[in-house]
Amino acid sequence: MARFIEKPNAEKAQALILQGNVLWNAGIFLAQAGTLLEALQQHAGDILQSCQQAMEKATQDQQFVRPEPEAFAACRADSIDYAVLERHKKVVVVPFAGAWSDVGSWNAVADLSPPDEQGNRIDGQGLALQSQRTYIHAPQRVVVTLGTQDLLVIDTPDALLVAASSHAEQVKTVVAQLEARQSPQASLHRKVARPWGSYDSIDCGERFQVKRITVRPGAKLSLQKHHHRAEHWIVVSGTALVTKGHETFLLTENQSTYIPIGETHRLENPGKTDLEMIEVQSGSYLGEDDIVRFEDSYGRVEAAVIASPSTLRQAQDRPGSGRTVHTSSGRSNNPRVESNPPPKITTIREYKK
Repeated sequence: MARFIEKPNAEKAQALILQGNVLWNAGIFLAQAGTLLEALQQHAGDILQSCQQAMEKATQDQQFVRPEPEAFAACRADSIDYAVLERHKKVVVVPFAGAWSDVGSWNAVADLSPPDEQGNRIDGQGLALQSQRTYIHAPQRVVVTLGTQDLLVIDTPDALLVAASSHAEQVKTVVAQLEARQSPQASLHRKVARPWGSYDSIDCGERFQVKRITVRPGAKLSLQKHHHRAEHWIVVSGTALVTKGHETFLLTENQSTYIPIGETHRLENPGKTDLEMIEVQSGSYLGEDDIVRFEDSYGRVEAAVIASPSTLRQAQDRPGSGRTVHTSSGRSNNPRVESNPPPKITTIREYKK
């Protein structure tokens, strides 16, 4: 490879391609782990060091491996193209003749769906009426456009995006605005994975929140309590083993229980199928950080309180006891040697439309 050409305009990109010794950079990289690590050490040692520090102190719960947050956050942000490939000497470009798309924008995603006679493309439950060149992404519910042109409609459980097709490349500015406003949609999905399963926040309002909770067979939540909210649990399917204060009992389909504010509680799935449950929270504060954990099977409590009957009694009698934990939405080393290196080839990263 001779060099990279960064973002030529469309006319320049076409002229380069016609030269015959220029290839488009698909962003598909193949390398032995040892070779890539050596290249990182040579060209972006600070990034490699931050990642190593983060993984040396990583924690694991079930299928989740969680890098140490402070070291990982301190890592410099850069792409592999800029950080390594444009600087490394031993890089070879291989022509690829198959179908390929970098799916770098919603326009690229739209191109994956076949168009109708008016150029509309539908993914999911969309319906385009009297519309032209409109793309609808609607996997969850019916979305209808009427009389639209050159439009992108992206409907997800987290947020709705309506944008002109010509502005597809500017979605990142929308994300930046959401981050500036500290909107949770910028970084969190409505459905959140947990070591024991997942929860989906299906509705919320002033002083209430409704969640659909799924607990995998054999899994259990931490022994915990909340200072500012009460909870109503309704079993939709499966079997729940409930700890509430000093009681332990089973709930099955269509049965429910109430967890008062400050009550120590735990939810387990003793069955062989998923436990599906609806949780209705009510109270003055419903944030995920209103939690005191006493025991946890997934290492989320550094020094768990032993849950003896006296401990539970003390936890109920003394608000604020226990430990408050803020929850979070947790090599082959031989470089390849080219005996007969191919001719130098220039690659194009992308072009400006």
